[in-house]
Amino acid sequence: NMHDSLKSTAQLTVFSEVDVTKLTAFRELVRREYAHDETVKISFNDIFILVTSRTLKRYPIMNTTLIDNEIILHDTVNMGIAVAIADGLIVPVLKNADKKGLLEIAMETRELIRNAREGNLSVDQVTDGTFTVTNLSMFGIDGITPILRPPETGILGFCRIKPTPSVYNGNVAIRSMMTVCLTFDHRVVDGAPASDFLQTLGRCLEEPALILT
Repeated sequence: NMHDSLKSTAQLTVFSEVDVTKLTAFRELVRREYAHDETVKISFNDIFILVTSRTLKRYPIMNTTLIDNEIILHDTVNMGIAVAIADGLIVPVLKNADKKGLLEIAMETRELIRNAREGNLSVDQVTDGTFTVTNLSMFGIDGITPILRPPETGILGFCRIKPTPSVYNGNVAIRSMMTVCLTFDHRVVDGAPASDFLQTLGRCLEEPALILT
């Protein structure tokens, strides 16, 4: 499937380094707030899904599929979530991700991942994706070129978060930095709007309050 994807699409990957110091603090705040509730376990992946789904609503061309030379724009975001399993990779789909809050995303994503690893996914849970994310932040990886899942237009790869000397407010400081990698189908979207999407997503990762706008 990956080989067919590379042969049949015009793939281009762009990269952006993002300061996620505030995002890391936001995650810790949420985890402390719900520490008493064992059903709530917020991961970075949950936040990435939330930010991506909300940003896609601002850039509908990225939330499209190309079928028989027709670009289909989707009203909702069905988020594919790449999951490593014992014998390969599978991508369960979180339906209507753009309509869910962070806690709902966390609970439903955890169930999808568990079902994926136990081999209990239904057909509905692996079909009709409109965009995909793959999270490698738990590994020592600083950059990837994710491969598209046709007929989707885009896939985002999130790499590790690491303390890095950076210029912040005019001074050098140790900040939590991460590279975000966007692969998109150049037949559907040009480089400028795709880069604008990635830049806006990066701003929301840097300033979590912008997720609400």
